[in-house]
Amino acid sequence: MKNEKEAILVSACLLGADCRYDGKNGKDENVLALLDQYHLIPVCPEQLGGMGTPRPPAERYGETVINRQGQDVTAFFVKGAEETLKFAEIYRCKKAILKERSPSCGHGMIYDGTFSGEKIPGSGVTAALLEKNGIEVIGESKIQSLKSGSDN
Repeated sequence: MKNEKEAILVSACLLGADCRYDGKNGKDENVLALLDQYHLIPVCPEQLGGMGTPRPPAERYGETVINRQGQDVTAFFVKGAEETLKFAEIYRCKKAILKERSPSCGHGMIYDGTFSGEKIPGSGVTAALLEKNGIEVIGESKIQSLKSGSDN
């Protein structure tokens, strides 16, 4: 295979897909700029887990994910994480660019589960599963290391 682009999982909302909980996207031009250099594989773990769009906001509280109505939606998040991992395996992804602070995709810092806007150290369900399986997870604000000319 000559000069094949490296495949990287990317939260679909960062690429402009209207899949966020509020039915909008988090399109990030810096992430889109990586298309020249990488094969970006869009995923939305929450949709892959069976949740509709729009949907009530949810936050991770310990090992549980609860939506604003107080419903335990953990099973959707776990299924979505498992399905996302399958995409990583199919495309042999070693990296993922995921939406920061999300209960699925957040890496290093997530909302605290009280819907107060407070953030705590931690990762979303998908980010944690990907890392556990050896995939490097990067938030959208930390993609400088992926740009051309950077050693990684």
